[in-house]
Amino acid sequence: MSRLLLPSRWLRAAIALSIGATAQLSAHSMNDNPLLSESTLPFNYPHFDLIKVEHYAPAFDAGMAQQKQEIDTIASNPAAPTFENTIVAMERSGRTLGRVSRVFFNLSGTVTNPEMQKIEKLMAPKLAAHGDSIRLNSALFERIQSLYQRRAELGLDPESDRLLERYYKDFVRAGAQLNEADKTFLRALNAELATLHTTFAQNVLKETNASAVLVETREELDGLSDNAIAAAASAAKAAGHEGKYLLRLLNTTGQPALASLKNRALRQRLFETSVNRNSRGGEFDNREVIAKIAKVRAERAALLSYAHHAALQIEEQTAGSVENVQRLMAQLAPPAVANARKEAADLQAVIDAEGGGFQLQPWDWDYYSEKVRAARYAFDAAQVRPYFEMNRVLEDGVFYAATQLFGITFHERTDLPKYHEDTRIFEVRNEDGSPVALFIVDWYARPSKRGGAWANAYVSQSGLLGTMPVIANHLNVPKPPAGEPTLLTNDEVVTAFHEFGHALHGMFSQVQYPRFAGTAVARDFVEFPSQVNEMWATWPAVLSHFAKHYQTGEPLPATLLEKIQAAAKFNEGYRTTEYLAATLLDLSWHQLKADEVPAADQVLAFEADALKRAGVDFAPVLPRYRSPYFNHIFASNGYAAGYYSYIWAEVLDADGSAWFEEQGGLNRTAGDHYRKTVLSRGGSKDAMEMYREFSQRDPDVKHLLKRRGLDGATAQ
Repeated sequence: MSRLLLPSRWLRAAIALSIGATAQLSAHSMNDNPLLSESTLPFNYPHFDLIKVEHYAPAFDAGMAQQKQEIDTIASNPAAPTFENTIVAMERSGRTLGRVSRVFFNLSGTVTNPEMQKIEKLMAPKLAAHGDSIRLNSALFERIQSLYQRRAELGLDPESDRLLERYYKDFVRAGAQLNEADKTFLRALNAELATLHTTFAQNVLKETNASAVLVETREELDGLSDNAIAAAASAAKAAGHEGKYLLRLLNTTGQPALASLKNRALRQRLFETSVNRNSRGGEFDNREVIAKIAKVRAERAALLSYAHHAALQIEEQTAGSVENVQRLMAQLAPPAVANARKEAADLQAVIDAEGGGFQLQPWDWDYYSEKVRAARYAFDAAQVRPYFEMNRVLEDGVFYAATQLFGITFHERTDLPKYHEDTRIFEVRNEDGSPVALFIVDWYARPSKRGGAWANAYVSQSGLLGTMPVIANHLNVPKPPAGEPTLLTNDEVVTAFHEFGHALHGMFSQVQYPRFAGTAVARDFVEFPSQVNEMWATWPAVLSHFAKHYQTGEPLPATLLEKIQAAAKFNEGYRTTEYLAATLLDLSWHQLKADEVPAADQVLAFEADALKRAGVDFAPVLPRYRSPYFNHIFASNGYAAGYYSYIWAEVLDADGSAWFEEQGGLNRTAGDHYRKTVLSRGGSKDAMEMYREFSQRDPDVKHLLKRRGLDGATAQ
């Protein structure tokens, strides 16, 4: 699942960054810093070949100083406030700062190193202070407020009117109406949170890398494919353990190898290593960090007159309130757990039939579910991998579907510098040859890259600034040894289509103001385009175009396709329950008041109690992320009290997918309508208004319940 994305150009610069002492640099060294001027490459693509670690800190300082001066000029302008001299001027501010922040924070997630991690930690509290220096500027807010109060008189076009409204609400929600004493307290809370978020994220990456499971013999890896074993041997050699095997961890609780490993003891070791990350003591333990984050967030929410952090976060989302989210969870959780229990009974029956003599445990689930899948559908997930060669999935699958829907074409650019040798760069063009965007593909895992999958923008589209998008997609596919093909799992194929849905949202943006570019929409709407795009991964015309055997070129057999489709809802109880458990855990953390936050040594006890109270404490199915490595909610404010967004957006997705099917599926008429009503609009219009304009109806949860096989389940 993806984690997105930097919100908007001005907000990225203003909220993410802070003012610090301007570095004392010579004119020569400043002129040599490629981050301090617009790139001369096409689409303002970053000069990755020229950027060095030592450029970041001085570029941050110079960019922050520049924006401070720009904001001070706006706030102290003796002329009466107008939309142009206040709101548009703010949209134009901080361009250097935005450029530095996008490059630095995007690369710190993909090719980080100790020097970058030090810069990130050093900057974090300063960055928060810079955002506060803008949002808590009384003179600036007075100008915004005066415009907001007479906005009906200004004659603004709809996008401009929405921009004014968003600025006013953003400032109010950020504390602009607080008294000076409370503003001082808020600044301290924001600075502390910025440091804590950075610490949490870095601890997760370091512990995940340090926790790779070392295996002594090939025999212990019985069940893994030859390619997977070769990759484990290669990883061990790179880590200085030649002749052994290293199983690197993904950031999720479950690990891919659990589905194939026959050695139960090794499955248990792998699972327990994964699930105990960042909570077993030592320098990367995140329990104290979590307790502090939850407490500071609760204090900040109370200061801003909200009942709790969840109320603060969800107020501006399409859900509107915590109660609305809980209502959806109440519809989904009981049937999901009931289905998971039925699935567990089936797995236990296989264990008993084989004379296993043990009760089903979490590390057994994937292994025995594959056995049940094979018996029930004559389908083994490993059967499809030879048909999912990575480059073919990308070009003949992901790109092909986009061409059929939107008429766009993809042209590889080998003339542009790369930040890592494993990336690929494509220029995207409309049917008439006009440019759309640059697209960076970064699918391989590496120790310097955070876990998961996500999309981000290096350059966002804006009519005001005359910029065109540079968008990147990131996965964490294990890289095989040299000369071996990269064969994807079915889940990795779906993830590739998912992330490209985010990319389309960024690439097709056609807005005036940077604040609304691409994915700068409500958090619980941002996953809608990505989840809709998943449908093309199994659409027959698309699947038949890319699913071809990597050796023979033979298409995926019709019988195997039928098995994939028949097994589509298999294990859905497990999949829904592990997701809902993480979602409900997120909501539990963020409905706490400051005096209710548990101490560090009680974090795991709180987690267990929260899952029990929510009715999702089914022992064989743990949350997709446990609190100590739940990056979505503790590495930033992005998905805090917002992990529900995936299932909320899936209500729209399931309904939207039904709409595409009603229109005949993969065709230009449907694609162009979708591009016009949703993908091009960014955040320039209310999300649900956009959805209704697209589908001509309100979304119906019945499509989601049917998709997940929950429409006929009853709780037990």
